[in-house]
Amino acid sequence: MIRPATETDLPGLLGLYAELHPDDPPLSAERGVAIWRRIADQPGREILVADSGDAIIGTVDCSIHANLTRSGRPFMLVENVVVAAARRRTGVASRLFEAVVDLALREDCYKVQLISRSDRADAHAFYRSCGFDAVAEGYRRYFR
Repeated sequence: MIRPATETDLPGLLGLYAELHPDDPPLSAERGVAIWRRIADQPGREILVADSGDAIIGTVDCSIHANLTRSGRPFMLVENVVVAAARRRTGVASRLFEAVVDLALREDCYKVQLISRSDRADAHAFYRSCGFDAVAEGYRRYFR
């Protein structure tokens, strides 16, 4: 089942994020809850989870942004896409992205945008299979 995440999903989310970024130091429970509450308070922010009934097996973080172009239609940014290693290639990510697109359409977004590291050929093939096109070049500046 795909649904919006709640605070009770935080341990499962943090487990998935540890798979996504295994070199990151873990968050303390207190800091995780404080950050979760900030996220939950952001208008237009929705973290979706794939719930198998006994575990959170996938997630995607969506944020909808107001916009003064495109006749005032908002756009969605997608971040932190991860499916548990044991559940990859079982359709979980496809169902998550169907929910992403449904949410963007409900909110009248004119586009859904995501970026992916250039070396992730399998992920790029998946995104194309979901109807996304590589039409832009992305740039990042990281801070430590």
